[in-house]
Amino acid sequence: MLTPQDDLIGHQTPGTFAQAGNGDARFTERYWYTAHPIDGTPLLLDVGFGYYPNRGVMDAFAGVTVGRTQHNFRASRQLGANPLDLEVGPLRLDVVQGHQLHRLTLRDNASGIAFELEFQAAFPAAQEKQSRRERDGDVEEDLARVAQFGRWRGWLRVGGKRHELTPATWWGQRDRSWGIRSEMRTDWASPPMQTHKKFFWTWSMLQTPTLGVSMFLKEREPGKPYYLSGAEYQRQADGSVRHRELTGAEHDLQWADDPLGQTITGGELRLSFDQGSPRILRLEALPARYYLKGGLYGGWDGWNHGDDKGAYAESHDVWNLDDALTRERARTLGDHVLRVHTDGESGIGISEYGVAAGYPRYPLPQKHPAL
Repeated sequence: MLTPQDDLIGHQTPGTFAQAGNGDARFTERYWYTAHPIDGTPLLLDVGFGYYPNRGVMDAFAGVTVGRTQHNFRASRQLGANPLDLEVGPLRLDVVQGHQLHRLTLRDNASGIAFELEFQAAFPAAQEKQSRRERDGDVEEDLARVAQFGRWRGWLRVGGKRHELTPATWWGQRDRSWGIRSEMRTDWASPPMQTHKKFFWTWSMLQTPTLGVSMFLKEREPGKPYYLSGAEYQRQADGSVRHRELTGAEHDLQWADDPLGQTITGGELRLSFDQGSPRILRLEALPARYYLKGGLYGGWDGWNHGDDKGAYAESHDVWNLDDALTRERARTLGDHVLRVHTDGESGIGISEYGVAAGYPRYPLPQKHPAL
């Protein structure tokens, strides 16, 4: 099928843009952003877009956690003749300058969340190692990902209150991924649900005024990663930026005895690189956390990423994060704000994490699902 996108350069195969890769329905391009105040105020914004060319669908979400309340907005549209528009209902993304400046807008809607924001890069973008997995000879995932730190400017309104964002007071992260993405099915309303065993994982992005460290770690045995990717960017006195690739990671995390889910309280990461000295990051968990089921990760109420909901659909809800049933349904996958300390500097960032039953360390949280 031809679309207006085919009038632009950038084709990678003899096919049209309407067919990505080999036509696999799981082919996904995704944008993801977080924003949070650096003073530790329990406030966190998450925004994401998903593009599924082989399904003819684009979906998006925006969510804000304020204290112990999570506000969610979700929307989906069919691509139709407008595959190039990064807009789903009132939520829009404009890439003003690649790897430098992105603009996010959410117009007034029934969720009560609205914003006009700009993400300005603080460090260069880091490309992660290709994540390719096969199971019984079939490709389960073949994904490229880019991560980047930034600063925010603009305004955000949620729960009737307006917040002003400035680069000095609001920091954040973004990622961009594309390829065959493994499906996650953990929705009560759409069984069967996936189960996971014997692994630990964390995807963390942590920054200080002069440093940005990203890390993606997966392992089945402590100290033996089956996937490890990451980078460090450090701004030098002359303004230049030094770049190092992550080659090793050890973790020692402390966990809350949280009756409602998996929650870290802090810990330490010991990282080694392809050059220079190792780095120790000391972590302190802050209250703010956004559970990504609010953005359809794993599915919510029978709606999962890439589902065709018709020409346009949207929904919204508000969660009490102290409610046991809500937390049981929200599970573990989420962006948790952390304070980070290293080499005399302090900063902030987010971590996603989980421990599956049977992993040799961290038995306390394994009574809850890892994702």
